[in-house]
Amino acid sequence: MEAQEPRRGSLIVEDELLDEDELWVDDAEDDHTGWFCVRTDPFACPAAACSFVAVFMTAAHLVLVWEHQDDPNLLWHAQRALEVGRNPRVIPYERGFGPSASYYAWEAAGRPVHAVRGK
Repeated sequence: MEAQEPRRGSLIVEDELLDEDELWVDDAEDDHTGWFCVRTDPFACPAAACSFVAVFMTAAHLVLVWEHQDDPNLLWHAQRALEVGRNPRVIPYERGFGPSASYYAWEAAGRPVHAVRGK
């Protein structure tokens, strides 16, 4: 099979490791107080050598939030957390829980995860 020449409009990349400090940030900077998040039993960040321990469903160390308590994606992720034994509870988000990101903003950004750059 002959290799194709790169051409304008195409990009081929492989996953790249991110530096420790290079975490995704939700640029919306909205106050998500009163939105809903999934509290869980503590679990360690899967990134190698990272000491972060989450007690919420997170992405790149940000608490994922949903505007509605009955959002199908919130319920799906809570169910997955239940299936892996994380004891999920859907609760209203408070600023004191730490920085947050809208689930849909995170999804639109390519679902970045600490230490792994998405495709």
